[in-house]
Amino acid sequence: MDFKLTYKPYGERSVLIEWPAVIKENILHDLLHFKDVVLSKNIKQLVEIKHTYNSLLIIYEHINSNFNNKISTLKTLYLTRSNAIKPPSRLWKIPVCYDTSFGLDLEEISIINKIAIKDIITLHTGAIYTVYFIGFLPGFLYLGGLDNRLSISRKPTPRLNIEKGAVAIGGNQTGVYPSQSPGGWQIIGNSPISFFNPKDEIPCFANAGDKIMFYPITTNKHNDIKTLVNAGVYQLKSEAIDG
Repeated sequence: MDFKLTYKPYGERSVLIEWPAVIKENILHDLLHFKDVVLSKNIKQLVEIKHTYNSLLIIYEHINSNFNNKISTLKTLYLTRSNAIKPPSRLWKIPVCYDTSFGLDLEEISIINKIAIKDIITLHTGAIYTVYFIGFLPGFLYLGGLDNRLSISRKPTPRLNIEKGAVAIGGNQTGVYPSQSPGGWQIIGNSPISFFNPKDEIPCFANAGDKIMFYPITTNKHNDIKTLVNAGVYQLKSEAIDG
Protein backbone atom coordinates (compact mmCIF):
# COMPACT_ATOMS: atom_id res chain seq x y z
CA MET A 1 0.00 0.00 0.00
CA ASP A 2 1.32 3.43 -0.95
CA PHE A 3 0.63 6.29 1.45
CA LYS A 4 0.53 9.93 0.44
CA LEU A 5 3.77 11.27 1.86
CA THR A 6 5.08 14.80 2.23
CA TYR A 7 8.75 15.63 1.70
CA LYS A 8 10.36 18.85 2.87
CA PRO A 9 13.74 20.31 3.85
CA TYR A 10 14.42 20.18 7.57
CA GLY A 11 17.28 22.42 8.60
CA GLU A 12 20.29 22.78 6.31
CA ARG A 13 21.14 19.13 5.68
CA SER A 14 18.08 16.98 6.35
CA VAL A 15 14.88 15.90 4.63
CA LEU A 16 11.73 15.18 6.64
CA ILE A 17 9.31 12.59 5.22
CA GLU A 18 5.88 12.41 6.82
CA TRP A 19 3.14 9.77 6.67
CA PRO A 20 -0.49 10.47 7.73
CA ALA A 21 -0.50 11.85 11.29
CA VAL A 22 -2.04 8.83 13.04
CA ILE A 23 -0.60 6.05 15.17
CA LYS A 24 -1.23 2.85 13.19
CA GLU A 25 0.75 -0.34 12.75
CA ASN A 26 0.41 -0.40 8.95
CA ILE A 27 2.05 3.03 8.83
CA LEU A 28 4.83 1.86 11.16
CA HIS A 29 5.40 -1.22 8.99
CA ASP A 30 5.58 0.88 5.80
CA LEU A 31 7.83 3.46 7.45
CA LEU A 32 10.29 0.86 8.77
CA HIS A 33 10.37 -0.91 5.41
CA PHE A 34 11.17 2.34 3.59
CA LYS A 35 13.83 3.12 6.18
CA ASP A 36 15.49 -0.24 5.40
CA VAL A 37 15.22 0.45 1.65
CA VAL A 38 16.99 3.80 2.01
CA LEU A 39 19.72 2.31 4.20
CA SER A 40 20.25 -0.58 1.76
CA LYS A 41 21.03 1.83 -1.10
CA ASN A 42 24.20 3.14 0.56
CA ILE A 43 23.27 6.68 -0.46
CA LYS A 44 26.30 8.97 -0.68
CA GLN A 45 26.74 11.31 2.27
CA LEU A 46 23.86 9.71 4.19
CA VAL A 47 24.68 10.03 7.90
CA GLU A 48 21.66 8.86 9.85
CA ILE A 49 17.93 8.11 9.68
CA LYS A 50 15.65 8.70 12.64
CA HIS A 51 11.96 7.87 12.87
CA THR A 52 8.94 8.65 15.03
CA TYR A 53 5.34 7.41 14.83
CA ASN A 54 4.81 8.72 11.31
CA SER A 55 7.96 10.39 10.01
CA LEU A 56 11.50 9.73 8.83
CA LEU A 57 14.30 12.27 9.19
CA ILE A 58 17.02 11.70 6.59
CA ILE A 59 20.27 13.38 7.69
CA TYR A 60 23.10 14.01 5.23
CA GLU A 61 26.76 14.79 5.93
CA HIS A 62 27.00 18.06 4.06
CA ILE A 63 24.75 21.06 3.51
CA ASN A 64 22.53 20.39 0.50
CA SER A 65 22.54 23.06 -2.19
CA ASN A 66 19.68 21.32 -4.01
CA PHE A 67 17.10 19.67 -1.80
CA ASN A 68 14.90 18.96 -4.83
CA ASN A 69 17.34 16.35 -6.14
CA LYS A 70 17.44 14.59 -2.76
CA ILE A 71 13.66 14.64 -2.47
CA SER A 72 13.20 13.38 -6.04
CA THR A 73 15.51 10.44 -5.32
CA LEU A 74 13.62 9.58 -2.13
CA LYS A 75 10.24 9.79 -3.89
CA THR A 76 11.45 7.40 -6.58
CA LEU A 77 12.76 4.96 -3.99
CA TYR A 78 9.42 4.96 -2.20
CA LEU A 79 7.32 4.47 -5.32
CA THR A 80 9.55 1.73 -6.72
CA ARG A 81 10.21 -0.19 -3.52
CA SER A 82 9.25 -3.86 -3.42
CA ASN A 83 6.42 -5.16 -1.28
CA ALA A 84 7.57 -5.62 2.27
CA ILE A 85 7.43 -8.88 4.18
CA LYS A 86 6.81 -8.10 7.81
CA PRO A 87 10.06 -8.95 9.63
CA PRO A 88 10.06 -11.20 12.68
CA SER A 89 9.74 -9.48 16.02
CA ARG A 90 9.60 -10.37 19.68
CA LEU A 91 7.01 -10.14 22.43
CA TRP A 92 8.67 -8.93 25.62
CA LYS A 93 7.01 -9.72 28.95
CA ILE A 94 7.65 -6.92 31.42
CA PRO A 95 7.02 -7.33 35.18
CA VAL A 96 5.40 -4.34 36.89
CA CYS A 97 4.52 -3.71 40.51
CA TYR A 98 1.34 -1.63 40.66
CA ASP A 99 1.41 -1.18 44.43
CA THR A 100 0.38 2.35 45.40
CA SER A 101 3.85 2.90 46.86
CA PHE A 102 5.00 2.92 43.22
CA GLY A 103 1.77 3.95 41.51
CA LEU A 104 1.81 7.54 42.70
CA ASP A 105 -1.02 8.63 40.40
CA LEU A 106 -3.26 5.57 40.48
CA GLU A 107 -5.75 7.23 42.82
CA GLU A 108 -5.86 10.40 40.72
CA ILE A 109 -6.44 8.43 37.52
CA SER A 110 -9.12 6.41 39.28
CA ILE A 111 -10.98 9.58 40.29
CA ILE A 112 -10.59 11.46 37.01
CA ASN A 113 -11.37 8.51 34.73
CA LYS A 114 -14.01 7.08 37.08
CA ILE A 115 -12.44 3.63 37.09
CA ALA A 116 -11.38 1.43 40.00
CA ILE A 117 -7.65 1.01 40.60
CA LYS A 118 -7.92 -2.76 40.15
CA ASP A 119 -9.54 -2.16 36.76
CA ILE A 120 -6.76 0.24 35.76
CA ILE A 121 -4.29 -2.57 36.42
CA THR A 122 -6.42 -5.13 34.57
CA LEU A 123 -6.73 -2.90 31.51
CA HIS A 124 -3.06 -1.95 31.50
CA THR A 125 -1.90 -5.56 31.70
CA GLY A 126 -4.59 -6.83 29.33
CA ALA A 127 -3.22 -5.11 26.23
CA ILE A 128 -0.32 -5.98 23.94
CA TYR A 129 1.57 -2.85 22.99
CA THR A 130 3.62 -2.07 19.90
CA VAL A 131 7.03 -0.41 20.13
CA TYR A 132 6.88 2.47 17.64
CA PHE A 133 10.21 4.10 18.36
CA ILE A 134 12.77 4.71 21.09
CA GLY A 135 13.61 8.21 22.26
CA PHE A 136 13.32 11.04 24.78
CA LEU A 137 15.71 9.06 26.98
CA PRO A 138 17.93 6.14 25.88
CA GLY A 139 15.72 3.06 26.21
CA PHE A 140 12.41 4.95 26.52
CA LEU A 141 9.94 2.91 24.46
CA TYR A 142 7.09 4.81 22.82
CA LEU A 143 4.22 2.33 22.90
CA GLY A 144 0.92 2.26 21.05
CA GLY A 145 -2.12 0.24 22.07
CA LEU A 146 -3.26 1.81 25.35
CA ASP A 147 -6.92 1.23 26.16
CA ASN A 148 -8.81 4.50 25.63
CA ARG A 149 -10.34 4.21 29.10
CA LEU A 150 -6.87 4.79 30.58
CA SER A 151 -6.03 7.86 28.53
CA ILE A 152 -5.28 10.87 30.72
CA SER A 153 -3.55 14.22 30.29
CA ARG A 154 0.02 14.73 31.42
CA LYS A 155 0.52 16.49 34.72
CA PRO A 156 0.28 20.31 34.48
CA THR A 157 3.56 20.59 36.42
CA PRO A 158 6.10 17.83 35.66
CA ARG A 159 7.88 16.12 38.50
CA LEU A 160 11.56 17.00 38.79
CA ASN A 161 12.63 13.49 39.75
CA ILE A 162 10.93 10.32 38.55
CA GLU A 163 12.28 6.99 39.71
CA LYS A 164 13.98 4.64 37.26
CA GLY A 165 11.52 2.00 36.04
CA ALA A 166 8.43 4.14 36.62
CA VAL A 167 5.56 2.91 34.45
CA ALA A 168 3.39 5.79 33.35
CA ILE A 169 0.59 7.08 31.12
CA GLY A 170 0.70 10.30 29.11
CA GLY A 171 -2.29 11.05 26.92
CA ASN A 172 -3.04 7.92 24.90
CA GLN A 173 0.44 6.47 25.41
CA THR A 174 2.13 4.37 28.05
CA GLY A 175 5.81 3.83 28.70
CA VAL A 176 8.54 3.16 31.22
CA TYR A 177 11.16 5.68 32.37
CA PRO A 178 14.47 3.84 31.79
CA SER A 179 16.43 6.12 34.10
CA GLN A 180 15.88 8.69 36.81
CA SER A 181 14.67 11.89 35.18
CA PRO A 182 12.11 14.70 35.22
CA GLY A 183 8.78 13.90 33.60
CA GLY A 184 5.13 14.78 33.41
CA TRP A 185 3.41 11.45 32.77
CA GLN A 186 1.01 9.91 35.29
CA ILE A 187 2.80 7.14 37.22
CA ILE A 188 0.96 3.86 37.80
CA GLY A 189 3.71 1.41 38.82
CA ASN A 190 7.34 0.40 38.56
CA SER A 191 9.28 -2.24 36.66
CA PRO A 192 12.48 -3.60 38.23
CA ILE A 193 14.14 -4.53 34.92
CA SER A 194 16.75 -2.52 33.03
CA PHE A 195 15.58 -0.92 29.77
CA PHE A 196 18.97 0.51 28.84
CA ASN A 197 22.49 -0.54 29.74
CA PRO A 198 25.34 1.05 27.75
CA LYS A 199 27.67 -1.75 28.87
CA ASP A 200 25.61 -4.41 27.08
CA GLU A 201 26.38 -5.40 23.49
CA ILE A 202 22.76 -4.46 22.71
CA PRO A 203 22.03 -1.58 25.15
CA CYS A 204 18.24 -1.68 24.65
CA PHE A 205 16.60 -5.10 24.25
CA ALA A 206 13.61 -3.93 22.19
CA ASN A 207 13.32 -2.68 18.62
CA ALA A 208 10.65 -0.75 16.75
CA GLY A 209 7.98 -3.24 15.70
CA ASP A 210 8.40 -5.43 18.78
CA LYS A 211 5.54 -6.05 21.20
CA ILE A 212 5.34 -5.42 24.94
CA MET A 213 3.10 -7.10 27.48
CA PHE A 214 3.04 -6.03 31.13
CA TYR A 215 2.23 -8.45 33.93
CA PRO A 216 1.65 -7.63 37.62
CA ILE A 217 4.01 -8.64 40.41
CA THR A 218 4.09 -8.10 44.18
CA THR A 219 6.48 -5.75 45.96
CA ASN A 220 8.44 -8.78 47.22
CA LYS A 221 8.79 -10.13 43.68
CA HIS A 222 9.83 -6.64 42.53
CA ASN A 223 12.62 -6.65 45.10
CA ASP A 224 13.71 -10.17 44.10
CA ILE A 225 13.88 -9.30 40.40
CA LYS A 226 15.71 -6.06 41.11
CA THR A 227 18.35 -8.00 43.05
CA LEU A 228 18.84 -10.34 40.06
CA VAL A 229 18.99 -7.39 37.65
CA ASN A 230 21.64 -5.65 39.75
CA ALA A 231 23.65 -8.89 39.81
CA GLY A 232 23.40 -9.11 36.02
CA VAL A 233 21.73 -12.53 36.02
CA TYR A 234 18.06 -11.74 35.38
CA GLN A 235 16.63 -13.25 32.18
CA LEU A 236 13.83 -11.21 30.66
CA LYS A 237 10.96 -13.31 29.31
CA SER A 238 10.23 -13.05 25.60
CA GLU A 239 9.01 -15.08 22.66
CA ALA A 240 9.41 -14.82 18.91
CA ILE A 241 6.55 -13.49 16.79
CA ASP A 242 6.37 -14.56 13.16
CA GLY A 243 6.70 -11.88 10.52
